[in-house]
Amino acid sequence: MVEKITDIAENILDSQASKAERYSKGAAMRKAVPRSSHKEWKAPKDREDPIEVLVKSSIGRIEDLLPIRYRRMIESPFAFYRGAASIMAGDLASTPISGINLQLCGDCHLMNFGGFATPERKLVFDINDFDETYPGPWEWDVKRLAASFVIAGRWRKFSEKSCKEFAWNVADSYRKRMQEYSKLSALQIWYADIDLVKLIDLGKDEELKKFRQKRIKKATETSAHEKEFAKLTYKDGTKARIKDEPPLLYHPTGDAEKEIFKQADFVHQRYLNSLPDDKKVLLSRYSLHDVAIKVVGVGSVGTLCGVSLLMSATGEPIFLQFKEARHSVLEAHVKNKGKYSHQGERIVMGQKLMQSASDMFLGWTDNDKDRFFYIRQLRDAKIKPILEIMKPENLKEYAKACGWALARAHARSGDPSLISGYIGKGNVFANAISGFSVLYAKQNELDYNKMVKAVKERRLPVSTEI
Repeated sequence: MVEKITDIAENILDSQASKAERYSKGAAMRKAVPRSSHKEWKAPKDREDPIEVLVKSSIGRIEDLLPIRYRRMIESPFAFYRGAASIMAGDLASTPISGINLQLCGDCHLMNFGGFATPERKLVFDINDFDETYPGPWEWDVKRLAASFVIAGRWRKFSEKSCKEFAWNVADSYRKRMQEYSKLSALQIWYADIDLVKLIDLGKDEELKKFRQKRIKKATETSAHEKEFAKLTYKDGTKARIKDEPPLLYHPTGDAEKEIFKQADFVHQRYLNSLPDDKKVLLSRYSLHDVAIKVVGVGSVGTLCGVSLLMSATGEPIFLQFKEARHSVLEAHVKNKGKYSHQGERIVMGQKLMQSASDMFLGWTDNDKDRFFYIRQLRDAKIKPILEIMKPENLKEYAKACGWALARAHARSGDPSLISGYIGKGNVFANAISGFSVLYAKQNELDYNKMVKAVKERRLPVSTEI
């Protein structure tokens, strides 16, 4: 599925070594890279200008959509952070690393976690975005996640003390859960998941708990595809078509639309070849009816993304989302390169390795030229966090949940005994990560201000997006 474990986690001891021996090896690694060193952040003298990094990361994107990308990023320092994974990837490369590698999310911030339904229809809480997944130092995911809580907390005008506590709780939860996983067998870790319903029941805020329970009920009471069909389509004669809502959802016009559909049909057939035989049989009952370009997220804006409408002979719909798969922002900053040259396959295999359960239609494809894609269901009982309604105590609980989910994901491709040995049982690591997060939040704000200036100077175009 990914590189041999000896390649991904090159410091892991022989499989015959006991958990205690691997824990001791992890503890010994603190001598070379003290846990307290992870609090450090100071921009290197040769740090690349963040605006130049953004411009480079926009090369190859759909130019007409770049103003939307920059408009979304300029909304706040937190929105900027979500779209600036490429900037932080370069920064993380200059920070201390213990030397333990595993499969990373790569864009590990708090909005890339949430609830969704497994193929068995169980609701779980997990990471849900893997565009940047790549093998690398485990600390990078922890630092990006923890810093996102400080930045989001500042955006919500919470106190500096609370913001630092959010980051501390991410790292502390990661430590505790990783220690628990270090006591399990590899198979037990593989079976582990985080039950969303039980996780919500653990919450102390009764009002927010009721709100989340209502969201779960709404998300699961009817088929996601039927809801999307009613919302996104209209009848064009006898054929169902996706509604245009430019600039965020639209069909190319004129001859371009016919060409896009022709390519989409070719790409769809290639996608089917990436699926297991049982899923091929299932999707053989559906045919491709329509395709539209859809603008999604913050960091993905400008990449070629869209929605495919599939219909069965009896009129049942399935919506698939296709997203362009570009090189991971981490690739240029790690020594050991991943094994996948197909970027869609890289994302799919990384996701399957890290998630407790992945979308049953998750697959990859390409256009036989220079664009790679991965495909999944458009929505399947997905439940995203709503930061605007969270109080400090809610965000603290959410920080713990995200730290837990990240530890579970890392434990699948890494060695939890080795990592636990390095982190230890005290607060040293959590204190260091929270310290780093505060410093990096300040760096992010400086970079955001540079972007604001670049927009004012018209070096970056912005749209008047609705």
